[in-house]
Amino acid sequence: MSARNNVAPSTITVNLVEGGVVVQYLDGREVFYHGPPEPVTESIKTSPGKDVHVLVTDPDGVEGVMTYVNDRDTHDDILETTGVGRVILSGDDEEVLYPGVTVSTDAYSIRVEADLSLVDGRVFVFAEDELSEHAYELVPATDESATDEFTSGESDDTPEQHREDSTA
Repeated sequence: MSARNNVAPSTITVNLVEGGVVVQYLDGREVFYHGPPEPVTESIKTSPGKDVHVLVTDPDGVEGVMTYVNDRDTHDDILETTGVGRVILSGDDEEVLYPGVTVSTDAYSIRVEADLSLVDGRVFVFAEDELSEHAYELVPATDESATDEFTSGESDDTPEQHREDSTA
């Protein structure tokens, strides 16, 4: 397997819909992350071995940047055409994905932390493998309304496809 590099993300389209989050890549393809995301206070440590994708949106949730963490399967040129970024961590690495959003390794797990006072938008974390999908939204310690407001004012159009991502 060839080495993989860090790839900077581009701004992509996001649609928060009932039942999940739709991300539209720059090449026009869409991916549906099942949800609604579970609210988690300011940080999350994923289970070992999960594919971790971090999405930081604008305040309205209509566009954002997505970064894959430790993805070693997707070729650099595919990421660049989709607009998805990638960061490769090893050992005790820590990386700032976006001002206020940091990822680090924790044994075989990934930790995503957000200082939400620095983030002008929303932070979603998707952790999945071939057996399960989990969606989370990092929220401030005092924010109890994240799930109630998840779909407010959003489209009712839910894609008919399941989590199908053909970027590999």
